[in-house]
Amino acid sequence: MDPDFDEFLHVPARLAVVALLTPADWVEFGFVRDAVGTSDSALSKQIAALAGAGYVEVRKTRSSTGRHTHLRLTPHGRQAFQRHASALERIVAAARTPPL
Repeated sequence: MDPDFDEFLHVPARLAVVALLTPADWVEFGFVRDAVGTSDSALSKQIAALAGAGYVEVRKTRSSTGRHTHLRLTPHGRQAFQRHASALERIVAAARTPPL
């Protein structure tokens, strides 16, 4: 297996969240939930795992419109995603290489 392949990050829900956060700064929890197509509780579980691994930072605020939760990738999370994506690209490239 490619050494950059990240089994923790490869869980489909986690991979979807991290891929969504990659091009952004802070993203609202509700946007991520809707874009990934999951429930609040399922997303919360994945966010807790990603935050525990140091891949995602969570910011909770209050305003006159209520409580808000925002998410962003940490530098560690961004690097992990880039390494994992590169590993996936190498795996796919190897699969497309004709046998000798």
